[in-house]
Amino acid sequence: MERLREFVALKNPRAARRVSQRLLQSIRHLVDQPALGVEVEELPGVRELVSGDYIVSYTVKDSNLYILRIWHGKEDR
Repeated sequence: MERLREFVALKNPRAARRVSQRLLQSIRHLVDQPALGVEVEELPGVRELVSGDYIVSYTVKDSNLYILRIWHGKEDR
């Protein structure tokens, strides 16, 4: 998230704050509802959640939520 925030902040610091807040809100929803995201067929146990223009890749193990990666939908995976 830090990488994305810094990238957006270069052009628009206000937008960077908004994006960060929106992503954090989406991630907080995952804590209560970890099945919100879609299962990634190629990666068992990994799910993806779309939040605006961003994709949050995550997994849940032993009741812990692990964010694996966050990227803009236009970025190469």
